Amino acid sequence: MQYWNPTFECMPREELKKVQTERLIETVKRVYHNVPFYRNKMQKIGLEPCDIKSLDDLKKLPFTYKQDLRDNYPYGLFAAPMSEIVRIHASSGTTGKQTVVGYTRRDLDTWAEVMARTLVNAGADKDSFVQVAYGYGLFTGGLGVHYGVERIGATVIPVSGGNTKRQIQIMKDFGTTILACTPSYALYLAEEMEEMGVSKNDIRLKAGIFGAEPWSEKMRNEIEERFGITAIDIYGLSEIIGPGVASECKCKCGLHVQEDHFIPEIIDPDTEEVLPPGSTGELVFSTVTKEGLPLLRYRTRDISSLNYEKCECGRTTVRMSKVSGRTDDMIIVRGVNVFPSQIESVLLNMGETAPHYLLVVDRVGSLDTLDVLVEMNQKMFSDEVKHIEDVEHRLKKEIEDTLGISARVKLVEPKSIERSEGKAKRVIDKRKF
Repeated sequence: MQYWNPTFECMPREELKKVQTERLIETVKRVYHNVPFYRNKMQKIGLEPCDIKSLDDLKKLPFTYKQDLRDNYPYGLFAAPMSEIVRIHASSGTTGKQTVVGYTRRDLDTWAEVMARTLVNAGADKDSFVQVAYGYGLFTGGLGVHYGVERIGATVIPVSGGNTKRQIQIMKDFGTTILACTPSYALYLAEEMEEMGVSKNDIRLKAGIFGAEPWSEKMRNEIEERFGITAIDIYGLSEIIGPGVASECKCKCGLHVQEDHFIPEIIDPDTEEVLPPGSTGELVFSTVTKEGLPLLRYRTRDISSLNYEKCECGRTTVRMSKVSGRTDDMIIVRGVNVFPSQIESVLLNMGETAPHYLLVVDRVGSLDTLDVLVEMNQKMFSDEVKHIEDVEHRLKKEIEDTLGISARVKLVEPKSIERSEGKAKRVIDKRKF
């Protein structure tokens, strides 16, 4: 069995707990003295850093929410001076305001380390050719995988996303052995390969690491069959570090969390009580080695469970189950976080339609589609077709600029979208995971 760092990946649990405890204590001290947000939160509940003495004390600490990052935009939660921040990444927010994350040199080193473990989990070694088809830029995916490939001494092919025919040509000509992208894009690549007359026997692909969106065992089986590979699920989020927080091994029986860097909990999302091992609830993470943006008890809104039994692969780190859903209304479309309120802000800013809308997400073939239904106001309903089409066109552009992905926009009759006396139903997700 291959490991990148057996010292930590296979460490006896009691020893791992000691490491986690030491790092947690240091992190709490760090955020208390360097981040006014955390110092104020802890003082409000009468908590001092010296009160945190063991992992059992973790539950005493306050939660951190995505909104906290937005409220302290852009750098208010950073625990290191800007002179030590060498990289900025960001993800989209509900109102267009981004969630900003910062990395020190040591943080980038940590990121490369956890991604190296992820890649080795999938069977990568220094002889591998890894084609990175995640986007590069403010999105953490591409660069995170990139650094992991370089860390293990493999060859990285930094193609980034899109340009599908070119992706396939490169895969064939460059001898790609591992593919990194979203699972839906992997299936799209497979479909295009068939169109181009390229078979799985024409490529050297052995494995793929897929993440950034929910996907089913059915989709995994289809990907594996079409490419003749082992498909591995990975998990990460920008706020914690990016890709590499957790990943499957070849046993495919849960995703190994890199516990020497990230401590997971499962809580009841309503009561906020910590649930016992094996229970299904909301996944919460505390970072214990990050310098730039350490986070305590960050609520991911992802639904999962934790299994502390030793894996057949020999790794002793806890395994999280595949994320089965979210506790809020965010949806993931083609690897991009989409919030209904983003649509609402566009409609309100334009002011030419009624503020009633519905998002319809579906999967056609292997790719996600997004339809945005928007109610016309009474005045528009009597307008000429040309004007209605013009508004649709401008809405489409504004929505795509806001979300960062393409969408179909259709103006519908007034009062045709169902009303609710309670929470409005803004999303219909027809995909089957």
